[in-house]
Amino acid sequence: MVRRLLGFVCLVVVVLGCVALPCALVGCSGQAGSQADSHSAGKSAGRKFRVAVIPKGTTHEFWKSVHYGAVQAGDEFGAEILWLGPLMEMDRGGQIDVVQNFITKRVDGIILAPIDSLALVAPVNEAHEEKIPVVIFDSGLDEKSLADPAAVVSYVATDNFHGGEMAADEIARRLPNGGKVVLLRYMVGSQSTLDREEGFLKRLKKYPQLEIISSDQYSLDTPQSALDKAQQMLGKYGNQIDALFAVCEPNTAGTLRALEEAGQTGKIVFIGFDPNERIVQALADNKVQGIVLQDPVRMGYLAVKAMVEHLNGQDVEKRINTGETMATPENMNKPAIKPLLAPIQFQD
Repeated sequence: MVRRLLGFVCLVVVVLGCVALPCALVGCSGQAGSQADSHSAGKSAGRKFRVAVIPKGTTHEFWKSVHYGAVQAGDEFGAEILWLGPLMEMDRGGQIDVVQNFITKRVDGIILAPIDSLALVAPVNEAHEEKIPVVIFDSGLDEKSLADPAAVVSYVATDNFHGGEMAADEIARRLPNGGKVVLLRYMVGSQSTLDREEGFLKRLKKYPQLEIISSDQYSLDTPQSALDKAQQMLGKYGNQIDALFAVCEPNTAGTLRALEEAGQTGKIVFIGFDPNERIVQALADNKVQGIVLQDPVRMGYLAVKAMVEHLNGQDVEKRINTGETMATPENMNKPAIKPLLAPIQFQD
């Protein structure tokens, strides 16, 4: 009798144990491993976040350095970086298509440098509707046109307005007795360069000895188009020009070539924005008197870091400044300046 009773007790324990084990595994909810937040679920399962990084273009050296920083952050913080953008920085439609394709693919997040501050608002609103977070980097959107301010997690960029102010200050330092100045703009719709242009013009008002004689000409997105526009300015104003500011890498490269061909390097104070190998050599040769530098590697890195932190449920600053610096022939070899003149680039 005792043996039978013990056997019955053992059988009950085994049966109860078999029932309890599945409940422990699924939390007795009937949905093993289910979570309300799909991003957290993917991360807990060891899946990397799929983060699309969309530059304005892919040809200029600046973007290759942004790419490097983004990949470094992806490796560090557990994100697969999907890098894709239009070839040329005028291709608004192409960039819109890239954003929409990544929305269709249901990426975890989109990091975007808008070619046009207005044209890219609609696809960002669409991403928000699909619950895909967006980080904006390098160049801003028209925030007033967003359906919801929360559509943009963070804005990671240089303080471009201040960069323009720095260019004006450097020209004033080099022309203490005054002179006539030309601003070569970039392209309508580009918020980053618009900020540089506005910062430059506003700061110049601080120096009444400096006179702007042209500020409404656009060089567009290639060194060749900038060369053509700079040649027009040099042909129109001739020896009147005492200083010239070009607001981005292709703009600077094309203007440098125009000055070289006209024999005006060293005679006109020339301040550019963003380096490449040829521009840096011209700085060393005193053909360029100043370059406003960004930190594209840091920009790509911090943009991805902000996105991953947001996907992990952490608070992210709405504005993240990546810094701006003035390089001159006098300071270009200093430890704080030299790496920014030749930032590391992603190698395919």
